[in-house]
Amino acid sequence: MQKTAFIWDLDGTLLDSYEAILSGIEETFGQFSIPYDKEKVREFILKYSVQDLLVQVAEERKLDVEVLNQVRAQSLAEKNAQVVLMPGAREVLDWTDQVGIRNFVYTHKGDNAFTILRDLGLESYFTEILTSQSGFARKPNPEVATYLLDKYQLDPEKTYYIGDRTLDVEFAQNSGIQSINFLESSYEGNHRIQELADITYIFESK
Repeated sequence: MQKTAFIWDLDGTLLDSYEAILSGIEETFGQFSIPYDKEKVREFILKYSVQDLLVQVAEERKLDVEVLNQVRAQSLAEKNAQVVLMPGAREVLDWTDQVGIRNFVYTHKGDNAFTILRDLGLESYFTEILTSQSGFARKPNPEVATYLLDKYQLDPEKTYYIGDRTLDVEFAQNSGIQSINFLESSYEGNHRIQELADITYIFESK
């Protein structure tokens, strides 16, 4: 069994990208004359996901969700320059290198995630990066965790999914792994943080 491993979410966790995401949704809605309420959209995607939002809108307006997805993906890709690192992200990744923690990514972002991570100089930190286009079931289905645990012989008790939403905690819980999250949770395997720098304290106290 390996030592500690981190599986990272991207948006709102490693990447400060919600403004770019919201801007991309606004442009997409504009192309299809769909009313846009920024705060309602923000609240919805934080609680559920962008994909859930597009599915709901497509059903309500009799649109093709794949077309909506394509337009949004193109719009978002044009906003890569607006995506920046969350405070402390690079420092925490450097720390994981120093202490021998393996890093992975599982995100609902598409393969544009590779471009963003490359542009930010982060790609080399990760053993494997899995996106919505990798062919796995979406969170909170545990399929990705099962795949990574098996492939890399990771110890579930020493594997953590790091995210910023309830969905991310549910993914960790369903997968039988630990959770590090910006939210409080009733899941006993969840460790709440207020900023990424707090992650190092969790392990210093062990």
